[in-house]
Amino acid sequence: MWRCVSRGLRIPSKKSTSAAPIRRFFSAQSNGATPSYTVVDHTYDAVVVGAGGAGLRAAIGLSEHGFNTACITKLFPTRSHTVAAQGGINAALGNMTEDDWRWHMYDTVKGIG
Repeated sequence: MWRCVSRGLRIPSKKSTSAAPIRRFFSAQSNGATPSYTVVDHTYDAVVVGAGGAGLRAAIGLSEHGFNTACITKLFPTRSHTVAAQGGINAALGNMTEDDWRWHMYDTVKGIG
């Protein structure tokens, strides 16, 4: 998408001063024809960008307080964000079976590669 946008925003050459290339990328209609898709406008009180743990919690909190909220993300939630993080929240607990913080560190670092 950005390649198309960057092409549309090029400064016109001295030969052409037309804004048609820019209009082509930012207009719902080109050349007077009706679009082949329906444009739907949405209105929100808040838009949360990112569907990780913090983003989802922010969206839920805003919704609980009566805000019409949208949460947007670039990928399906199970492919990125907090869900895909290796390690999660770990702790070495002294009151359980034998445990060591180094094992948790190893598991976390191993998950990165």
